[in-house]
Amino acid sequence: MLSTLKIRHNQRGLTYLALLFAVALTGIALSAVGIVWSTERQRERERELLFVGDQFRAAIASYYLLSPGLIKRYPAKLDDLLKDNRFLGVKRHLRQIYLDPMTNNREWGLVTAPEGGIMGIFSTSTQRPIKQAGFADRFAGFEGKFRYADWQFIYRPDPRVSAVQTDPPGKLHSSLK
Repeated sequence: MLSTLKIRHNQRGLTYLALLFAVALTGIALSAVGIVWSTERQRERERELLFVGDQFRAAIASYYLLSPGLIKRYPAKLDDLLKDNRFLGVKRHLRQIYLDPMTNNREWGLVTAPEGGIMGIFSTSTQRPIKQAGFADRFAGFEGKFRYADWQFIYRPDPRVSAVQTDPPGKLHSSLK
């Protein structure tokens, strides 16, 4: 009878150790899943930053290119992209001031043009990007950058394109045909 109690006591200790081992393995597995999830979430926010930044760049380009008169201007503030008061009707270049996916707020770093106005935006996050290469051509300047704040979405007019669009020589305007 005494030997039977010793065996049962030893089995309880072994079961306890197996349970501790299972809890430890579960904890390790959950931490690995957490790291993978966190990395994937950051990659998703990077894709969102590229999309939102490109939306701002396109809106700034639209504002600049549609400037009335011969002198082109950049917007003085981001709100000018929401409602352009230079026209009689409502002209919107951007639907909303997007949240910065990296900082989760609407405060963006601004790149000012030498002649005044906003020619670009950037995230104020100092976090290091996961994506370091393999960008689309329009984002090629982002390769090897050390922080998201270095990803600047800037509109620069092409100096080879004149402010006044003309038809190529020898081509009749469609209303003259």
